[in-house]
Order: sequence, then C-alpha cells, then structure tokens
Amino acid sequence: MAVRTYLKEQLGALGPVEEHRFSEGIDAGTNLILKLPGQRPELDPLLVAAHYDGPLHSIGADDNASGLAALIELARHWSDHPPRRPVWLVAFDQEEWGMLGSRALARDLKASGQKLQLMVSLEMLAYTSATQRYPIPAMQAVYGNRGDFIAVVGNLTATPMLSGIVGRMGQQVITKLLPVPAAGHAMPDVRLSDHSPFWDAGYNAAMVTDTSFLRNPHYHQMSDTIDTLDLPFLAAVTEGLKEGLGAL
Repeated sequence: MAVRTYLKEQLGALGPVEEHRFSEGIDAGTNLILKLPGQRPELDPLLVAAHYDGPLHSIGADDNASGLAALIELARHWSDHPPRRPVWLVAFDQEEWGMLGSRALARDLKASGQKLQLMVSLEMLAYTSATQRYPIPAMQAVYGNRGDFIAVVGNLTATPMLSGIVGRMGQQVITKLLPVPAAGHAMPDVRLSDHSPFWDAGYNAAMVTDTSFLRNPHYHQMSDTIDTLDLPFLAAVTEGLKEGLGAL
C-alpha cells in the first residue's frame, strides 16, 4: 500500500493515473496506468511496465524496486521529451502471485481490441556478477560467462523490432537479445514476469532483465538490499531504455 501511494504521487505529478482494478486472486488488486500521448498520438502505443509488489520475506531492492526506479525515470523523461508514439507506463500489482495484474490487463486489452506496438516488462535491472548461469547450459557459448549484460527476452515476431532496440540500448550498456519461440513454454524460466500474459494474448512483448535468479543469489531473500546492487549499471540500463524505446 505504501509503494502504491508513492507511485501514485510520482506518476500523478506527470498526468492522470488510471486505477485498473482486478480480482484474479484471493485479494483484489490495482494496476496503475499513466498514458503519455507522444508526438504522434494516432500510433499504436508502447506499454512499458514494472511490478510494484514484492516477494514475501524479501527487501526487494532488485526485485523489483530497480524496475520501478527505471519506470519512474522513463515517465519523467518522456513527459519532458515526448517519444514518437504514445507510451503507457504501467505499475503491475500481484506479479509475485502469478502475474495476476498483467494477466487481467492483457485480457481486458485483448477483449477491447486494443492494439499495442510492443509491451515491455522491466524485471530486475540492477545486479551484475562475475559469473552467469543460463536455463540451457549451452547458451553460455553464445552469451558468455559473465553477468555484465542486460538481457532482452522477446517472442519471435517481435525480433526485428527488438533488434533495433537492442542496438540502440547497446550504446549505453552491454545488451543481449534472446528470441523465444512458442511463448516460452519450452523454457519456463523466461516466462516468469509480466510479459508472458501478453505473449499468451497474442501481443509482441519483451522482458528486460538482469536474468534474476540465474545471476542474483539474493533473489527472494532478505539479502536483496540496495547495497548489493550495481547502481551505475542500473543508470546505464535506464539511459539505454530511453534511447532504445523512445525511437520506436
């Protein structure tokens, strides 16, 4: 509740914040949505999101205060420097309970016929490590053994669009693209964020991540504190997102 109030204050300073309420689980939830018009309001919007709930028994600095920090900074930047297309900035509730907030919004947008150019989930953006694990060990030969990059995980139809985004982000931070077929069902680890309900609803979507538990040993632990984070890396990721997504 405290984080929700803080987000409403921060995003509300930039424009009207919609409250998208849902009742997917045991408790009702609330997604927060700030819509910025962009330079060409007639274009399909870009939806950029981060979840604002945290896991039980964890401080949640990387998961997902880092994503929220980037979301707020992107909102401020795009409010002052409108991107080419409209941007919807969304703070999702109840991600930790099975992506309930994103599932509800994806379903409602699909039912209303709302088009999206791309949905982007900001999911843990601030941890770097000398080592890196992968859901498939053979991936190390392609992506390297150091946890010094930000990953962009997207569905196959979004790959041409994401390639351009990754190229622009790469001017600020090492960025690696992972195209995923069949909505990631063969690799369940890549579905564990708010992009996956949008994949399932037929939208182009991507997760931007420091690879979570494949890199960060503090995942869902009380040790997930700000002093464990690489804040210059988070700043570089955020600057990369400004350039990579702003030109979409």
